[in-house]
Amino acid sequence: MNLVKTEGIVLGETNYSESSKILKVLTKEYGMISIMSKGCRNLKSKLRGVSSLFVYGDFHFSYRESGISTLISVDIKNSFLKLQSDIEKITYASYLLDLTEQVLKHNAQEDIYFLLTATLEKMNDGYNLQALTNILELKYLDFLGIRPVLDCCSVCGNKTEIVTINASAGGYLCRNCYHNEKMYSEKTIKLIRMFYYVDISKISKLEIKEDSLKELEEFIGDYYDRYSGLYLKSRNFLENVCKIG
Repeated sequence: MNLVKTEGIVLGETNYSESSKILKVLTKEYGMISIMSKGCRNLKSKLRGVSSLFVYGDFHFSYRESGISTLISVDIKNSFLKLQSDIEKITYASYLLDLTEQVLKHNAQEDIYFLLTATLEKMNDGYNLQALTNILELKYLDFLGIRPVLDCCSVCGNKTEIVTINASAGGYLCRNCYHNEKMYSEKTIKLIRMFYYVDISKISKLEIKEDSLKELEEFIGDYYDRYSGLYLKSRNFLENVCKIG
């Protein structure tokens, strides 16, 4: 095994034996790997504080290309403690970890790592949770191979007179191709395209009206249900928490 150092974030954890954990770590250089954190559940273990969800930093470990690597230490960049301060924040963040893991099964491009960490950092800084979630969901559609048509009418290719967006049609609809589909507001139609193209790391303001957020959530949820094949329990839990809130 080689001793390596790489930036990464913990997406999942499973207890192993009486005192250890197996961590699912998304790394910048090696993609998703499993790392054994030996003895980390012991109170005095030096690995205890770095062997849990959301830990983001430089991971030092003995790398095994096929099999489970072994954790040595982690230089933490961010534990996203603010995200774990209340049920709504941690529910949104946990859903994104779950969604990312599923997307990685279809596509393991390095960009996914940067998109996730940038989104969590913005959430930790207090930006709108739902808007950031919708942005990442839209961007992940590319990696799932089901990107909606957002530059022209999805039916005829017309770039003018766009009147709505529709999941069953696969994207924008122009006036000529519209046939009694749900009419989304002009602002929502523009927001969806803006969200898809925005650089998450450069977001400095994210104030979206509630009615637009509801429409964004409706379209994205419908689109995922129709095309992604992903059915996540964390998504259902998130929806329930939002209803209570």
